[in-house]
Amino acid sequence: MNTIPDRSGTGTAVIPSAHAADESVAAPARHKPFAWLLLVTGAVGWIASGILVLERIATYVSPDYVTSCDVSPWVSCGAVFKTWQAALFGFPNPLIGIVAFVVPITTAMAMLAGARFRRWYWIGLQTGVTLGFIFVVWLWSQALFDIFILCIYCMVVWAMMIPMFVMVTVRNLAHGVIKAPESVVRFAGDWAWTITAVLWIATAASVFIRFMNAFLGG
Repeated sequence: MNTIPDRSGTGTAVIPSAHAADESVAAPARHKPFAWLLLVTGAVGWIASGILVLERIATYVSPDYVTSCDVSPWVSCGAVFKTWQAALFGFPNPLIGIVAFVVPITTAMAMLAGARFRRWYWIGLQTGVTLGFIFVVWLWSQALFDIFILCIYCMVVWAMMIPMFVMVTVRNLAHGVIKAPESVVRFAGDWAWTITAVLWIATAASVFIRFMNAFLGG
């Protein structure tokens, strides 16, 4: 706790320190655990995006190039590259990941160095992560119900966006960036990892069910 002069002249007023305020929120929303999660998910997502960019360049250089994740007709980055969904905005989707994942990585590194950001920054990060999550959900739906082909590195990005979205939302609820009733804030904090696990399991189950015949050789 820190003390500041009490302007009423009656003594000193006690205000909570940043550490004390951090300890009052759910573990996933605390400064260092959240920063490490942001760093790991951002770094893994960036690496997967980078591999996809390199694989895409290789296919441009040599049309006969076989990508490293061309496992079968149903699991093939090369086949996915040929679809319009792989370049939704007129350029390869992984280029978005290369740029976008730098933001959570940089944010995490700054937090671990002791930085504290203002509310407008967290609103911006929440907006970006939410849009990224929506984009990933769209890509998931296209892979399962339209293209019917999986991309391993794309699925790594999906797997990283789930905890990133959940934990950024939980962090912003816990610290008042997103205004919500106390019961909602407490539920989100207490069940953050359960929500993440359910989304992981649901995604994996949807992939298995949709591609069951391919996986089982039917």
